[in-house]
Amino acid sequence: MQYVWDDRGNKYLDLHTGHGAAFLGHRNPYVIEEIRKQLDKIVVTPLAYDSDTRDQCLEMLDKILPKNLRNVFFQNSGTEAVELALKIAKKVTRRRKIIAFKNSFHGRTLGALMVTWNPKYRKPFFAESEDVVFLRFNCVFDVERFVDEGVAAVVVEVVQGEGGLNVATPEFLKAIREKCGEVGCVTIFDEVQTGFGRTGKTWAHQHYNIEPDILVAGKAIGGGFPVSLVVTSSEIGESLELGEHGTTYGGNPVACAAVSASIDVLLEDDVADKARAAGEYFRKKLSEIVSREKLKGLGLMIGIDIGENPEFAIKSLLNEKIISLKAGETVLRFLPPYMITKEDIEHIVEALNKVLRKESYSS
Repeated sequence: MQYVWDDRGNKYLDLHTGHGAAFLGHRNPYVIEEIRKQLDKIVVTPLAYDSDTRDQCLEMLDKILPKNLRNVFFQNSGTEAVELALKIAKKVTRRRKIIAFKNSFHGRTLGALMVTWNPKYRKPFFAESEDVVFLRFNCVFDVERFVDEGVAAVVVEVVQGEGGLNVATPEFLKAIREKCGEVGCVTIFDEVQTGFGRTGKTWAHQHYNIEPDILVAGKAIGGGFPVSLVVTSSEIGESLELGEHGTTYGGNPVACAAVSASIDVLLEDDVADKARAAGEYFRKKLSEIVSREKLKGLGLMIGIDIGENPEFAIKSLLNEKIISLKAGETVLRFLPPYMITKEDIEHIVEALNKVLRKESYSS
């Protein structure tokens, strides 16, 4: 469901969805049913013991994961998954330096925070780290110049979410992939927000026919239930020895049931294709009220650069019973569920047109 209600019974169209976590809709009935069934069985199973629910989840994941990535590490959140990806990269390469990109966002725990660009998140907790170098996003020259034999990993979002809905160019991702292969460092694609159908393909990197060494996934993969994954090649994943990483709740039966059910929905309801079609229609309608140059994102990861802080637009849309969010400094961001209808989109565009015209007249 793409709608939510407040405590007074007012109905809202949700284009926030918990930063994209409810991409399969609020309370997707199939996901909820599988979670309920699992709650009636067992809730806690340590990773040291086999679990039918986890085995089933791994079988389902095999249907959607890149074929070169066979090792799956279950985690609980996107930031925790990024932490593990960085640990694995440093372990396998025995190097310290990490390359990230300006306007990136990878989480707020300490390791993930080090590769998150925005200084307002980082500076209260530590000074600049010599182990992290931020390059310009979509700059091939920077990649070719600064990715060298001292680098453990390059971590990149295929579409920068928090940073402003900036879409990676094919030349940029190709340069990262080739340079990492040349110098022997690890390519990490952070698809916590872009993955699981939102961009019109199961994984956003599939638009480019380029595969990473490590894939990080989260948010939508559990249908809104807290769960994340780190997926690696067998060679890279097996570099971790017993005890070098652990998790209490990662891979618990309820999370695995949620992931299995979500994959069923993804495949059976052609979620990626529906997201692609809805995204195309959304952009077509938005282009009737704003220039195409202002439209950003991919699939149902949509932004409008309005040239100023979008808080006024977010508040005004809320009055129209539409929930949205911010990206970067000037981008109004929409992360709707995949079942959003043409009628929903037309309502959004009509309300947005009114909001933007009103602001234009008042400024």
